[in-house]
Amino acid sequence: MPGSRHRFRWRGTLDEPDRRVRRSERELEAVTTERNSQGRELLGADVRNEVSAPVEGHVVQAGVVHGGVHLHAGRARPVVPHQLPAAPRVFTGRAAELAALTAALDDATEAGATVTISALGGAGGIGKTWLALHWAHRHLDRFPDGRLFVDLRGFTPVGEPVSATEAVRGFLGALGVDPAGIPADLDAQVGLYRSLVAGRRLLIVLDNARDTPHVAPLLPGDSACTVLVTSRRQLAGLVTTHGARPLDLDVLPAAEARQLLVGHLGAARVAAEPEAVDAFLECCGGLPLALSIVAARATAHPGFPLRLLAEELRDHTTRLDELDAGEIPLNLRAAFSSSYDALTAEAAVLLGLVGLAPGPDIGLPAAASLAGLPVARTRALLRELETAHLVSQPSPGRYRMHDLIRLYASEQAHDHQAADSRDDALRRLVDFYLHTAYAGDQVLDPHRESVAPAPPRPGCRPQPLPDETRALEWLDAEHSCLMAAQRLAVERRWHRAVWQLAPTLHTYHWRRGLLAHQVTVAGDGLEAARHLGDEAAQAPAHRLLAEACALMGRHAEAVERLHRTLALAERTDDVPSQAHTHRVLAWAWGQQGEARSALDHATRSLALFQALEDQEWEARGFNQSAWYSAQLGHFEQARAYCEKGLLLHRGHGNRNGEALSLGIFAYLGLCTGRYADVLEHGRQALRLLRDIGNTYHEAVLLHGIGQAHAALGRPGQAREAWEQALELYRSQHRSGEARRLQGQLSELIEREREGEREPGEARPPDNPPRPPDGLPHA
Repeated sequence: MPGSRHRFRWRGTLDEPDRRVRRSERELEAVTTERNSQGRELLGADVRNEVSAPVEGHVVQAGVVHGGVHLHAGRARPVVPHQLPAAPRVFTGRAAELAALTAALDDATEAGATVTISALGGAGGIGKTWLALHWAHRHLDRFPDGRLFVDLRGFTPVGEPVSATEAVRGFLGALGVDPAGIPADLDAQVGLYRSLVAGRRLLIVLDNARDTPHVAPLLPGDSACTVLVTSRRQLAGLVTTHGARPLDLDVLPAAEARQLLVGHLGAARVAAEPEAVDAFLECCGGLPLALSIVAARATAHPGFPLRLLAEELRDHTTRLDELDAGEIPLNLRAAFSSSYDALTAEAAVLLGLVGLAPGPDIGLPAAASLAGLPVARTRALLRELETAHLVSQPSPGRYRMHDLIRLYASEQAHDHQAADSRDDALRRLVDFYLHTAYAGDQVLDPHRESVAPAPPRPGCRPQPLPDETRALEWLDAEHSCLMAAQRLAVERRWHRAVWQLAPTLHTYHWRRGLLAHQVTVAGDGLEAARHLGDEAAQAPAHRLLAEACALMGRHAEAVERLHRTLALAERTDDVPSQAHTHRVLAWAWGQQGEARSALDHATRSLALFQALEDQEWEARGFNQSAWYSAQLGHFEQARAYCEKGLLLHRGHGNRNGEALSLGIFAYLGLCTGRYADVLEHGRQALRLLRDIGNTYHEAVLLHGIGQAHAALGRPGQAREAWEQALELYRSQHRSGEARRLQGQLSELIEREREGEREPGEARPPDNPPRPPDGLPHA
């Protein structure tokens, strides 16, 4: 054998044990690559001449079958596979993701790493494959030994996933292995595959993987390969076990989404109908597949106005029907179904319920009440949905769903869950928001009027809010969902929940300056109280709406409602309601600059609260009377009222009331030129207001503090306070206050620029700002 001039063929089989040649994968690689002298001696000189190229050259094709080794003579030149599909014709954006892939390759090259693996994750239609192919075609020169590609079909609406056996056989064929020489055993195939790619600078794209076990057999061993894996799941095993770099894709920003449409439709057509294109962008939500489907449909009718397709897409009830270009790859519902079908039954139910839930996102405790499950179990199911990229978790414990996935999830809920089951879930969710908001309101202002809700439904688990900080954090995070829950309750005619949410949100809306929102919930609450036919509920509902109207400058409406409420309270001898109505009337008149009428109602309210021996509201009555006395120039009377109010507020631990008393003291100092008092009382009040999150009054107080600094010749400190106040006014949509303050700020800057004032020169400010007003509830 060593001296033979014939092309060799060694075959070891189980039937011929004496001729069997046993070799490990490492020994076989050493033989075929001429890097092992022992292998050269074994084969002999003539055979060494025949096997003159390394494994990369595919000279030897071999497999290990049942412990035996097959060697077949091969080609004299390397086989360089070119399996990559064409690059996407239209591609835009993704600069950061492309840079991250290149950086991963560069880092591995510099570090001398053997295998570079990047795992591209994201929802169906997010553009993972397009990104992989675009990047690959831009870097072909870095993979001179070839490019392997396989669509593993891990998520497909038709057919079955491609098995590892099928995929590796395809790779072996692409690498030049004779089909007759491919072993039958998967482990042997994998061993042969890894031997053939060892040391080669190959790109291997494993597209649409179902999970880590699906791709693990296709990963090279000790090689210089680069592997790109795309999947709709987060492949944690690939990251932890194989060192893959995860790269999750999000939707395209608006500018890049628009550019994608330009690439498909042309700049002229896009520019000709900007409103229709805006509708496309809004309805598709930056999802590349959805945008491409829209482009495909528009391209099919180049003479049709884009507005016709835009009108079809605007109807969210049929939007998924319209996002279908007639083929499976361009059918958004089919793309989503592949991910949905892979879920466990329990996770699929939760996905449908989250799709029904109102609001832009949902917190974990709310989701648990929606599902009627313990928090721990709900967290596990949400983790499954997140792993499948059907929901995202932009912040800890909060989950968000793309609008198009939400539409699909809602469809599944209607198709697979009974109407009673869906209704119960949404009622539990509304109960969760109502009861948790009520707990927060009781923490923020335990003494104000409130309406205790009925016990929550079974399966609803309201969240405890132990202190003001936690209450404000929760209300801030859930505000959009609370407003959406009330809209849902209005639509479903759940009148009691609608009415009870209105007073529950009042304190929060006031403190945060969310005045328009309070008008909305108060108006809905009044309508709900009327539907309930509950006269006792209608009086506070009218008063609540009147407060909100006065806040928004709708003074005539506010006063008219309040007089109607007062008449009802007097007719029924409802003294507490009379006291509160006078309180709100005082504030409504004060908002119109009618300080004398305001003081009259404030003192009536104070006397009624004193008769009721309600010291908490008596303290607020003192604050209100102090404020309107100051407005009329009765400074000593104002100071006496304010001192009594401050004492009672401190005794009851009402930090909001204490802050407002201090704010009125600061205003008295501003009016009388005692600017040191302004700054001292203002500093104390500001600390309290910030502690309790009362940004509405923080803005007013900063305005006054700025005026004191300006009067003391401290333009820098005045400007700093006014800029903070201006930002708060604007964020709260208080345009009138913002306009007035902007004028003062501009004047200050101009004087500072011209050097009009000398440092230390003091003068009373013109038109002192309106400090903490005589508030209806404080």
